Amino acid sequence: MKKNKIRLVAATAMAAMVISMTGCGGGSKAEKPAEDSAEGKTYKVGIMQLVEHPALDAATQGFQDKLKELLGDSVTFDVQNAQGESTNCTTIATKFVSDDVDLIMANATGAVQAAAAATSEIPIVGTSVTDFKTAGVVESNDAPGRNVTGVSDLTPIDEQIKLLQKVCPDAKKVAIVYCSAEPNSIFQSELAQKALTEAGIEFKEYTAADSNEIQAVITKAVSECDTVFIPTDNTMASNMEIVKNVTVPAGIPVFAGEEGMCKSGGLATLSISFYELGQKAGQMAYDILVNGGDPATTPIGFVSDNIVPKYNAEIAKALDITMPEGFEAIQ
Repeated sequence: MKKNKIRLVAATAMAAMVISMTGCGGGSKAEKPAEDSAEGKTYKVGIMQLVEHPALDAATQGFQDKLKELLGDSVTFDVQNAQGESTNCTTIATKFVSDDVDLIMANATGAVQAAAAATSEIPIVGTSVTDFKTAGVVESNDAPGRNVTGVSDLTPIDEQIKLLQKVCPDAKKVAIVYCSAEPNSIFQSELAQKALTEAGIEFKEYTAADSNEIQAVITKAVSECDTVFIPTDNTMASNMEIVKNVTVPAGIPVFAGEEGMCKSGGLATLSISFYELGQKAGQMAYDILVNGGDPATTPIGFVSDNIVPKYNAEIAKALDITMPEGFEAIQ
């Protein structure tokens, strides 16, 4: 009887120990999901790119690479290309809102305008936009005042004109060519006109409503001017081969707003890195998603580093132009 009592006490103690251990283990499991929900949160990011061309492609890649670097597998992307159509931008933006993405990256002016029209709640980070205020998506570049912020691709237009003068010191009349449907191109044209006026160089604007008009517009421009300046314009960027096929036979140099355009048919540019532009936008997105940053109070960013004069060696040779020192050949 005594032995049975001892066994009973031991069994009771053992049971209590097991229950205690099970309780501790159960406590850990109960807390783990909460821990996982904090550390293992995943983010859905919708990326809307207006059109496919090297500059915008580089910005999208830079954005994705930066967020992958910072968030690893915790971020997923839904990448959509609007093929240059505003109606597609609207459809894509509506899809992102319906999918309840955590953030929208809008690449180029038309894309950010469509995203801003589709939602006033989901954070939007724009990139490859020259002036966000001119695009009508923020109250000011210093204090956006709504759910939109981003990074501008504006290079100093006055410096672009100085570059033009350095390469073509005898330029008498400059054609400013762009798509009239792009507000940021109009903004850049105004800056170019001011710089050319100050430099004492005559100029004339030539605008195409869409890609179908580019060949006729550029043909007219080279018949009346001796130099062409094209700002960072998405329609023109997607059709630089047409520009090249008209300007090179005519012996007319083209100064483009960014490196991708220059590589596809321009002579020279003062270029920023669109990949770096995307990286900066990616950092902004991370701050919003993870650190609670507010787009309304996040100033528009600018890429001020690595702005270098570059040229297209093939075009320079075709036009028989010797580039000044300090210019880097585009690879």
